[in-house]
Amino acid sequence: QAKLAAECQSAGYPGTLIPYKCDLSNEEEILSMFSAIKTLHQGVDVCINNAGLARPEPLLSGKTEGWRTMIDVNVMAVSICTREAYQSMKERNIDDGHIININSMNGHSVVPQSVVHFYSATKYAVTALTEGLRQELREAKTHIRATCISPGLVETGFAFKLHDNDPERAAATYESIRCLKAEDMANAVIYVLSAPPHVQIGDIQMRPTEQIS
Repeated sequence: QAKLAAECQSAGYPGTLIPYKCDLSNEEEILSMFSAIKTLHQGVDVCINNAGLARPEPLLSGKTEGWRTMIDVNVMAVSICTREAYQSMKERNIDDGHIININSMNGHSVVPQSVVHFYSATKYAVTALTEGLRQELREAKTHIRATCISPGLVETGFAFKLHDNDPERAAATYESIRCLKAEDMANAVIYVLSAPPHVQIGDIQMRPTEQIS
């Protein structure tokens, strides 16, 4: 993260990237991160819940530990960060904030691959959490918006985590088709954030053009 911050600075990008180390499977660390953000930067106006992972644990034979890790990061951390971000906005009377959940096409359809079935369940949860959040924000009579972005295959370290015992298989995942890039995701986030205040984009579903499933 520090390396990325330096790259952004040397490339002349506007703004400043300030890295903060946080284990998202540990609520205490999440709360201390939000506390530090409050102290150093007043609070959160936009929260992008981007962290997510898959472990190769099928429903019939998977390890409980792998399932729990996916729940902790993909569901619990999203929920905790969302709650803390909203409270940060509320206490500062921020009425035009935004919470963006990086979901997945696996949160909208279940593919016949046993190693991602439990992961898919966690992403279906993100779909439900985002719509539930939208409804609660309406009940709170705020103009804070909630959005999902649901990509297909994006070229990141994701497959290398999923297939950590088989790096060749992980690499092949990204070589089979022309995948989405991190920049494509960033552009989707910018699109969501730049919508006029009366427009709430609920979900962007995006795949590589060549992706089949």
